[in-house]
Amino acid sequence: MNNPTHQQIATYLTDYALSELVKYVMEDTGCSIEQAMERVYNSPLTSALQDEENELYVQSPAYLYELMSLFPLTS
Repeated sequence: MNNPTHQQIATYLTDYALSELVKYVMEDTGCSIEQAMERVYNSPLTSALQDEENELYVQSPAYLYELMSLFPLTS
C-alpha cells in the first residue's frame, strides 16, 4: 500500500472541512444545501483554505466555521 502524499492529505482534509462547513451553515441558518454551499464556497475562507501554504486544512471544521463567521457573506 502506498502512503498518501502531502497534497492528497491536504485535499482530503480540505474537502472534509468544506463539507462540514456546509452542514454547519445549514444547521445554523436552516437554508437549503444549495444556499449553504453558495455561502461556503463564496466565502473568502474557502480560498484561504484551499491555499496549501496556509495549512488551514489542519484546523478543525468547528474552528474554521468560527473563522468563516468573521468574514462577511457574499450574495
